[in-house]
Amino acid sequence: MSTDPWGRVDEDGTVYVRTAEGERAVGSWKAGEPEEALAYFRRKYDELAGQVQLLEQRVHGTDLPPAQAEASIARLREAVATAKAVGDLDALQHRLTALSEVVAKRREELKAARERARAQARETKERIVAEAERIAAEATHWKSGGERLRQLVEEWKAADRADRATEAALWKRLSAARTAFAKRRKAYFSSLDKQRQAAREAKERIVREAEELSTSTDWNGTAAAYRELMRQWKAAGRATPEAEEELWARFKAAQDRFFQARQAVFAERDASLAANAEAKEALLAEAQRLLPVTDARAARRALRGILERWEEIGPVPRDKRDRLEGGLRKVEDAIRKAEEEEWRRNNPEARARAQSTVEQLRKSIQQLEARLAAAQAAGKEKEIKETEEALAARRSWLEEAERTLAEFTS
Repeated sequence: MSTDPWGRVDEDGTVYVRTAEGERAVGSWKAGEPEEALAYFRRKYDELAGQVQLLEQRVHGTDLPPAQAEASIARLREAVATAKAVGDLDALQHRLTALSEVVAKRREELKAARERARAQARETKERIVAEAERIAAEATHWKSGGERLRQLVEEWKAADRADRATEAALWKRLSAARTAFAKRRKAYFSSLDKQRQAAREAKERIVREAEELSTSTDWNGTAAAYRELMRQWKAAGRATPEAEEELWARFKAAQDRFFQARQAVFAERDASLAANAEAKEALLAEAQRLLPVTDARAARRALRGILERWEEIGPVPRDKRDRLEGGLRKVEDAIRKAEEEEWRRNNPEARARAQSTVEQLRKSIQQLEARLAAAQAAGKEKEIKETEEALAARRSWLEEAERTLAEFTS
């Protein structure tokens, strides 16, 4: 009988392997020496150990999926448990057990990583959906809003997947947001089309009125009518760009025809009134020579004659009218002011009031001077001070009153 640390060959040629559970027959050998039998079954063991070592290398050195690794471990466990080989089979089982623990740890790590990835994917897709819903509810820039929604869909596709229930719920919200945006955009453009049509109809009416007025010779009334039509044009809103351009061209052409005709008439009229302007220039110069006014009555008589001749001359060109009328008005204002001043000086009631005020102040000053002298003689400091202050005030008032009275005598 031949022996080995991990097996033996019995006298009848039966080959045994030793394990923790005891001996187990793995084969028989009839053809040769027992050592040859043990060597043969050791090679079987070495082949099995090589498979275990290869699996260890794959588990430790590659990203072998846990499920595939576990299947390989289970297969090798079965192979080791039933192996027709001689060697330390228990050591191989221990190595496979250790490998199972490594694979189990990796499975947990991958599970945790998947959970983190799903959480990140859920967060990313919730952000995408929230932005899509905001666009659907608030956006009014339809082109950029639609483009952003398309970008959000692409971001959704590029993101990792969350769990199935979350994925389905979020996709449903994203689809609903896109649908809501599309409906709101469609409603807006439908309303816009109605507004543009209403604006077009209103502006067509305005243009027809403008064209009817273009040949009017009621210059002032028609100019006011065009201003009103322009106000209505601005309030009507905008039609389509094409209609807006065509209608505005017609409106402006009608308006230009009227104002060009009015300008031609006014220019011809102004030319015929040039002589009137020259005559009134001479009258204005004559009136300005009345200033400054030294004799209000004489100035008024002279101005009255100038005004009569002014009216007889008639209208002047519009571009000179304001300056001429304004210059004459300044002369008239100066004469009126001189008349008022003269009347005030010659008013007997006002003069009498001024004379009475002067006399009262002089009398009051005399009384205060007497009181001051008495207080000084008695040494009454407080009364002296009060009396001096009262005297100073009365003397100041008297100076002003005397100047007023002097105006009546100048």
